[in-house]
Amino acid sequence: MNLRVPFNKPFVIGKELYYIAQAVTLGNISGDGHFTQKCCRLLEESFGIHKVLLTPSCTAALEMAAMLCGIEPGDEVILPSYTFVSTANAVVRLGARPVFVDIRPDTLNLDETLIEAAVTSKTKAIFPIHYAGVGCEMDRILAIARRYKLQVVEDAAQAVNSFYNGRALGSLGCLGAYSFHETKNYTCGEGGALCINDPELVERAEIIRNKGTNRKQYLRGEVDKYTWVDNGSSYVPSEILSAYLYAQLEMMDAISERRRRIYQFYRHHFKRLEAEGLVRLPTIPEDCTSNYHLFYILLPTMQIRNALIAHLKQQQIMAVFHYVPLHCSPMGRIFGYKEGALPVTEDVSGRLLRMPFYYDLTEEEQLHVVDQVSAFLTRLPAESFREEHPLPLAG
Repeated sequence: MNLRVPFNKPFVIGKELYYIAQAVTLGNISGDGHFTQKCCRLLEESFGIHKVLLTPSCTAALEMAAMLCGIEPGDEVILPSYTFVSTANAVVRLGARPVFVDIRPDTLNLDETLIEAAVTSKTKAIFPIHYAGVGCEMDRILAIARRYKLQVVEDAAQAVNSFYNGRALGSLGCLGAYSFHETKNYTCGEGGALCINDPELVERAEIIRNKGTNRKQYLRGEVDKYTWVDNGSSYVPSEILSAYLYAQLEMMDAISERRRRIYQFYRHHFKRLEAEGLVRLPTIPEDCTSNYHLFYILLPTMQIRNALIAHLKQQQIMAVFHYVPLHCSPMGRIFGYKEGALPVTEDVSGRLLRMPFYYDLTEEEQLHVVDQVSAFLTRLPAESFREEHPLPLAG
């Protein structure tokens, strides 16, 4: 079959192009205009968040969150090593030390049973990441934070429109961060949002976002001029991006349902491989409602995973691995981390493979992916699957 399947593909579902033209017609494309405000209100009302501020990226939202937590040189912040670099950079750029904790073998989220042992007198905050749109065990994480008077910032980059015990991810910590990058469920190419659940943080967040000035207060008539009052940066997105994003957010339910069908299709067709012990499929706990951000399989070994990637590429299928553990990176070594420190993280990162996943993915394309994965794995000799690993392949 001569069928090319990219890993990701941007899409238009509704009024994206119309809203962009409308934004231009309204005469304000620099930011914080009509569509930026509409996006923020929609997110606040949909997810029960006190205040949402759109940002140019989730990275920007995480950087703002770290500043709002008052993180300073010498502080420590607990987070997973199995995450995107932005989670760690947000605290490192303020002079703090990232304290990496291992992940759970089922959800691949921060292992809540290991957090308390990592708390010291220097700990300032916990930054859990909701991997694949599946919520961390937030009740326990929040209880630990209350016990030790720590801030909790949810890295919900992958978890817009996901829920934990009926509450939206991003609405549980004092702060949360969303991503609207091209690879996310709802996108504007590059974009993000800061979720503010502590009302006392709103005023300073607006100042930080507007280059450290009190411009928002000036525009509301609260001061007679605006000036530099705090540290900050340019964290306001273009109104063009907000216009595109609003059209996608209007269609959240339709997008979520389409992604659910894609996820369930993969799960149904890969179930046989899991039953045969050839792969392990994702886990979604009962108290979590996923937005079906991605679908992955865990292979028996890194060698098999890498060989499968090469095979799929030959068949014009772009499947990819995910994070290289941050504690194993050159920067991680600067902080004194070594391989072997986080066994589950290291094992998972070497065996995980993400399947192509995007709104317009067809069943024909998915079947092509499934057929090629199945053909490759079923022709491998049995001894390839006998190497022992910390994680079970089935279950």
